[in-house]
Amino acid sequence: MAHLFSKYTIKNLELKNRLVMAPMCLFCAPETGTVTDFHIMHYAARALGGTGLITVEATAVSREGRISANDLGIWSDDYIPGLKKIADAVHEYGSKIALQIGHAGRKSRVHGTRVCGIELKAPSPIAFDEESAVPKEMTKRDIKDTVEEFRLAAARADKAGFDMIQIHAAHGYLLSEFLSPLTNKRSDEYGGNPENRVRILGEVLDAVKSVWNDKPIEVRVSADDYAQGGNTAEDVALMLNIVKHKGIDSVNVSTGGTVNVTPNTFPGYQIPHAKVIREHTGLPAAAGGLIVSAKAANDVIAADGIEQVYVGRELLRNPYFALNAAKELKADIEIPRQYMRAFV
Repeated sequence: MAHLFSKYTIKNLELKNRLVMAPMCLFCAPETGTVTDFHIMHYAARALGGTGLITVEATAVSREGRISANDLGIWSDDYIPGLKKIADAVHEYGSKIALQIGHAGRKSRVHGTRVCGIELKAPSPIAFDEESAVPKEMTKRDIKDTVEEFRLAAARADKAGFDMIQIHAAHGYLLSEFLSPLTNKRSDEYGGNPENRVRILGEVLDAVKSVWNDKPIEVRVSADDYAQGGNTAEDVALMLNIVKHKGIDSVNVSTGGTVNVTPNTFPGYQIPHAKVIREHTGLPAAAGGLIVSAKAANDVIAADGIEQVYVGRELLRNPYFALNAAKELKADIEIPRQYMRAFV
């Protein structure tokens, strides 16, 4: 059975299949952070290719929160029209679309400690590596302002027509930095025990939910820091349990990125972590990791019991991965009429 092509509902959002395009930074926006024609074509092509849910790359909630100077931005209403073009194009070709909103924290590569009035900020003044600047420790005012930036970003995403919001709390970026004891050495209510380290994520969830019009909210997490003293999947599950009542509808499970350690990767290497998160929280999960074949993608759903499988690099190589997978798995799906002759 082609489990990959069974319908799936997250909250009130029905998806035609369980294949998700993972958020992947393209680093091709102009320094203004605006959408280009390439972005529209890039995401629309994956919708035309049959992917059920497409997640737009990390989109910065503030200028200082960009990973690079060429990230998409959503810190102003000026970005709504361009982002709406992406959402409209994806909808036109039958897919649903999520927007990942985030803040890079200490891993921003836009600047040093201060350029043009922009400061590098993090939970604690700890540099990512020897070549990185030491960030400023965020004040409580900074934290409050950042939570508000996430709220405003979600409101803009709603106006742009996105179906789901994904809060980026993975890969060692700002919210992930608060979650990990390796990067959060605070002694106030935002540091120390798991309840304190997850506090800002809870506040962001409250803020996003207040403007998100009852649509699904997903959180992306790094379920393993791959370093002694760092988070494990069980630790992350514990923190998610503290805040899941605030509106988490799905967890997108990744790993790594918190500290400068290269994980041992192999096809499906994120799956065991997702199973732990799912078992310990009861929350639906999306997982992947170097998934490149129809069988591997189908097995994530059929054999591992994960609700959704995300595919990244393979969808860069092959925008029509879903159509080819459906043919291989003998799934009966709607083929764009223009391409029908290739799939009979």
